[in-house]
Order: sequence, then structure tokens, then C-alpha cells
Amino acid sequence: MTKPIKTEDQYNMALARVYELMQTDIIENSPEGDELEVLSILVEAYEKEHYPIPAPNPLEAIKFRLDQMGLSEKELGEILGYRSRKSEILSGKRKLSLAMIRRLNEVLHIPAEVLIQAY
Repeated sequence: MTKPIKTEDQYNMALARVYELMQTDIIENSPEGDELEVLSILVEAYEKEHYPIPAPNPLEAIKFRLDQMGLSEKELGEILGYRSRKSEILSGKRKLSLAMIRRLNEVLHIPAEVLIQAY
């Protein structure tokens, strides 16, 4: 029976079991498939509590997303509607406005909660 993960040892055992299950050809809706799903949920909950990942810096998120999408800083200026301000924003000299945050969320699909953080 699968139990909540409360200790590092239990976490490591759960990870080992997840790995073991993932090495097999699991049939959907099988007992093994259900076990993998439940263990994955428990592992994720343990990791969120014990190994939280901080949200990225808004400026780093913008640069990363531009790189991922193969866009240039010039194109960022076009997205923001302020070509002259893009360098001020990327250098941290100017803060993002609400309109800019909305546009970055819409076009680059960067979560608003990342963009509204202090930087």
C-alpha cells in the first residue's frame, strides 16, 4: 500500500520505485499504472515542500523566452511597443508597466506571476 512521503528515506525509495515502474511497459489503468500515478503525485508534493524552485527573475525569464523562440531584442521592442525602452527594461533601469506585462504574457506566454515579481 502506498503511503504519504514524510522522510528523505521514503522519498528516495519512492523515486527508486518510480524509476523501476518507468522501465516497464505499463498498461493504462493497470495496478502498476495506478501505482506510478499515485507515487508521482506524492513525490511531486514532497519536492514542492522540501525542494521548492523559486520563480525566475522577470528579466531573465524574458531573455530566456526570447532565446527559446529565436527572437531578437529588436523584436522585443516591437512586442512592447517601445523600441527605445527595451534596453532600459532589459538592463533593469525601467520597470515593466502593466500594459507591457500583459503584452509579454500574451505574445511570449510568460506567466504574469513571473513578470510581476520585484527585480
